[in-house]
Amino acid sequence: MKKINALTRLAIIGGGPMALLLLRRLLDDFYGHLDIAIFEKQDVLGAGMPYSKQGANVEHIANVSANELPEILDPMQAWGAKQGKGSLYGFSIDEEGFNVQKALPRLLLGAYLADEFEKVIAACRAKGFAVTVHYRCAVIDIIDDPTAGRLTVVHQQGRGDFDKAIICSGHLWPRDKESVIPNYFDSPYPPSKFAGRNNYPVAIRGASLTAIDAVRTLARNNGEFHRSSDGTLFYRLAQQSEEFRLVLHSRGGLLPAVRFHLEDTQLGHGQLLSPEEIEHIKDDNEGFVPLDYLYEHIFLERIKVQRPSFHQTIQELTMEEFVEKMMEFREDIEPFELLEREYREAARSITERKSIYWKEMLAILSYTMNYPAKYFSAEDMLRLQKTLKPLISIIIAFLPQQSVEELLALRAAGLISLVDVGEDSEIEPLQGGGINYHYRTDEGQACCDSYAFFVDCIGQPSLSIADLPFDSLRTSKTLAPAMVKFRSASAGEEAYALDVKGVGKAKDGNYYMQLTGVAINDHFQVTDIFGKINERLYMLAVPFIGGFNPDYSGLDFAEEASSRVLKSLTL
Repeated sequence: MKKINALTRLAIIGGGPMALLLLRRLLDDFYGHLDIAIFEKQDVLGAGMPYSKQGANVEHIANVSANELPEILDPMQAWGAKQGKGSLYGFSIDEEGFNVQKALPRLLLGAYLADEFEKVIAACRAKGFAVTVHYRCAVIDIIDDPTAGRLTVVHQQGRGDFDKAIICSGHLWPRDKESVIPNYFDSPYPPSKFAGRNNYPVAIRGASLTAIDAVRTLARNNGEFHRSSDGTLFYRLAQQSEEFRLVLHSRGGLLPAVRFHLEDTQLGHGQLLSPEEIEHIKDDNEGFVPLDYLYEHIFLERIKVQRPSFHQTIQELTMEEFVEKMMEFREDIEPFELLEREYREAARSITERKSIYWKEMLAILSYTMNYPAKYFSAEDMLRLQKTLKPLISIIIAFLPQQSVEELLALRAAGLISLVDVGEDSEIEPLQGGGINYHYRTDEGQACCDSYAFFVDCIGQPSLSIADLPFDSLRTSKTLAPAMVKFRSASAGEEAYALDVKGVGKAKDGNYYMQLTGVAINDHFQVTDIFGKINERLYMLAVPFIGGFNPDYSGLDFAEEASSRVLKSLTL
């Protein structure tokens, strides 16, 4: 017999991919009366920011393929076949050309997710759930009432009381200088704000996938891509943009790695540490999960089984030594030359259907450590942030081949360059518009480059409680910042003396490091400063969970997170 669950009123704040996967889980596993209200700021469900016009144009490509998507109702290939002959949503993809292993246009993926959302809502209603969707309806505040055991959601169309609320409001790029400094953009989203020609050099901060989004849009605004008779992509500058060029500014002087063939398209979903395993590891390590344990057991041991020859070359290296070895290789080669090499290597990987296994395992390590990361010591969290995360962020970007071709075409035309600005660069906004970019070269020479047009493309920032757009939650004692404890008192004391960001001494005499985002448990329920769980409120908005979830982006994360939320809802 199915267990009948007591929950009746549920608010879902945000109607993007996370909400879709949550609703799909409820459809499968929740039994009993359920009244669901979904609040979505835009006029479409499922797509969220990345897969809608809020975050993409037709030129933007996702870094996932159809066979890597979580299971919803209809597989994307079956959905694509139903769209009729000719083009699919204006992307010139016919039924025969729909390749499940090829990276997808983001707007096309968004159209699929939107259709699936409508089907899941219909299925939920058929099951007996009451589902109400509030389109173009921003939530203004969330008021938690512990005494009454309920939450009040205040929104643009009124207010309502709920037993539980799940905040999955998606990406958030706070606007700071964009509204006051001409030609200064706090993010490249929505891309429609870039209109017209740019007959001058454009400065882009960052060289991640976010930066590539800006590159693809600005390049099209100032010229055209064409293919030569041999199939090579080249770029032709528009006559009104003779002075246009793109200058990427990177703290490490590196471009993201290229998408390759994955042996495990779900990147280790079935290999996550169980709660029992995590508790066992904590019992053996004074309540912590050591980063080295994950590196050795998730990364090294699996490489030993699958790629023994490669394992022999790295088995004696510490995590730091391995990262240094991999980074030195990348830093020794000019970034665009390395990009071209990795493009060819990735093409062979895809053609031969053979993974570049250490990169795949690094992605699995990143995904796997997402959940025990809240049990890291502060020492290990610092090691992760300083050493491992920079390599992971480059390798698991999975830059699509189409984007690489465009970067190389722009490079061949002499219209794109990359500047290593180091860790201490500064951006000086100019009241008349644009910026001055201050940095030092590797030789220590001070530089100041002026640009009439600037786009900040460092990716989704991890935000703090102070940035939360719900006043009542922000000012109450419901939420607490994510924090990790130093395992060694002497290490904590040293970090405190060195004024390491976020490190402080608590009343209990222990040293802690405050992270970005809010404190949450394994089911994404928020906790207060005493660690007490709020069973009414779940936090799944990616800008506010980055402290305890280092790898929080993508549909694979949304699938696992929705599963963990569902488990607590049906207890």
